[in-house]
Amino acid sequence: MSEILVGTCSWTDRALLAGGWYPRGRRDAEGRLRHYAGRFPVVEVDATYYALPREETCRLWADRTPDGFRFDVKAFSLLTGHPTRQASLPADLRGEPAGPWLLDTVWQRFSGALEPLRRAGRLGTLLFQFPPWFAPGPRAEKALSECAERAAGWPVAVEFRHPAWWQEGRRARSEALLTELDMAAVAVDTAQGLPGSMPPVAPVAAPRHAVVRFHGRSTAWGTGSKEDKFRHTYTEAELAEWLPRVRSMAERADEVHVLFNNCCADAAVRAAESMSRLIDGGPSGDLARADASSAPSDPATLFDRTTLFEAATLFDPEPLGNNPGNSPGTSAT
Repeated sequence: MSEILVGTCSWTDRALLAGGWYPRGRRDAEGRLRHYAGRFPVVEVDATYYALPREETCRLWADRTPDGFRFDVKAFSLLTGHPTRQASLPADLRGEPAGPWLLDTVWQRFSGALEPLRRAGRLGTLLFQFPPWFAPGPRAEKALSECAERAAGWPVAVEFRHPAWWQEGRRARSEALLTELDMAAVAVDTAQGLPGSMPPVAPVAAPRHAVVRFHGRSTAWGTGSKEDKFRHTYTEAELAEWLPRVRSMAERADEVHVLFNNCCADAAVRAAESMSRLIDGGPSGDLARADASSAPSDPATLFDRTTLFEAATLFDPEPLGNNPGNSPGTSAT
């Protein structure tokens, strides 16, 4: 069986910083990352969705982590068709019209900044998380093909937020499409029975790697604030449901990344610790019982619809029902 790497979707989340998980003396930027990397072998970088990374920052990340550590980096919002504020672009690109030239230029700067991670062997995957209105169809497939062409040679994983991609009757075609494009598929765990619930499938589309993201099982997934959407403490039984799927993925991919995104207080790191023990065959121990209601409130939402411009016209706005959580102004955590 291939290697299974377990971690969380951030090491700098505000709720985690306030929760006391980092010991005294390890609470500056360098200390936090070194502490995290001493306990988990992989982490997701979420900040790159909101702003282009800096090459020097990526160099520091590589220097502060051990050999074998992996960073899964989320693609900048413009690259996945999410609404993007002009202010989040580099100053010289603000005011440029959305279109192929802007996408290509942003990609060049985004990927160029990540080169220190790639050269150091620290880059796990580039996570392209598409919005809920990105529904299956010819235009979406064309957009995926253009994305794959732009990112040729880079390890890419794709997370869909429209459930039709993985529903019966479409699932095999979706997996075959990603295989053809050499893109890994992202499996997700989230609450079921909601309009935007993703089926709990475990596809392996690319032999190089596969990704599982645990978003929690809050019934406020499509409608609540960030805190409400991700407020969930995984039980041992819930984690154990995924063990056969994760192990099956590890039989078909060289590396599997299991990442926890239930980012209230220290719930994600506790779930990751428990999942690691379960995968290793030992008892999971007590899962976190932190009071997530004490986590600090999320800062003001990044997206203001009065200042947005649509990133790419290839993406069909097909929100699911009347769910306000699927509106173009929604953060893509």
